[in-house]
Amino acid sequence: MPRPLTLDAIDWKILGALQADGALTNVELARRVGLTPPPCLRRLHALQEAGYIETYRAILNAQKLGYSVVCFAFVHLASQAESDLAAFQKLVAGWANVRECWTLSGDFDFLMKCVTEDLPSLQTFIADLTAAPNVRNVRTALALGKVKDEGLVPIAG
Repeated sequence: MPRPLTLDAIDWKILGALQADGALTNVELARRVGLTPPPCLRRLHALQEAGYIETYRAILNAQKLGYSVVCFAFVHLASQAESDLAAFQKLVAGWANVRECWTLSGDFDFLMKCVTEDLPSLQTFIADLTAAPNVRNVRTALALGKVKDEGLVPIAG
């Protein structure tokens, strides 16, 4: 188990800089947060080991790669028994076009962010989703455009 860290202002700057651009080199990151590279790298490793940084990934241009349709699907299951929730989650994990899936409180059990190549492939996906075991109903909302897309954690600075 990693030891807990008490985050100071520099740690928050490191987290904010990396959330904005995970491809920063250690030299550039150190420059942005006001450190020399060796202590910056030590802090970075400590943040990773303590679990504050989960992973790194590139954000790809979906439209350039042929995925021009973004849809949000709200799913209500017929049963919320643990085994039924787990079965649905396992099913969702196998669908490549589901890019995010969240469990919800309230009227719906899941919210999924999905991408497809075009409207016919979206229709096929929605048909598969509505026919899935234990799915009571599905509501969808087709995304018209992106207004804001930032990392999940708001970091001042």
